[in-house]
Amino acid sequence: MLNPAERARAQATPRRVLLRSALGESLRRLRLEQGRTLAEVSLAARISMPYLSEVERGLKEVSSEVLAALCAALGIELAELLVSVAFHISSDSGTHVVIPARRAEAGRFEVAAPPSRRPGDAYALAA
Repeated sequence: MLNPAERARAQATPRRVLLRSALGESLRRLRLEQGRTLAEVSLAARISMPYLSEVERGLKEVSSEVLAALCAALGIELAELLVSVAFHISSDSGTHVVIPARRAEAGRFEVAAPPSRRPGDAYALAA
């Protein structure tokens, strides 16, 4: 049991989201939006179902090769997954995702749109 001073300190300290947790939650959300099972996606990605489960729960780090296989199995681009993860991390930390505009005045920034929640939605990224 925390005393009042320790509780206040714990509440004031922002929670840090681990990348593996954010990746896992985003992968699970995308899989469930598609109505697919762990078995279907693990078979398509050629990874074991227990390993995919651990990745989705944020218990295992995922290599770039496995991440690429999962994106292919889910039919998404790696960039789409990473944008989803960035919004997840920023919303948990109370910050906002900001993308510097390439062809804008110095110091000008544009705030990216929130992640898509519907299949078929897309992101337009300015080059």
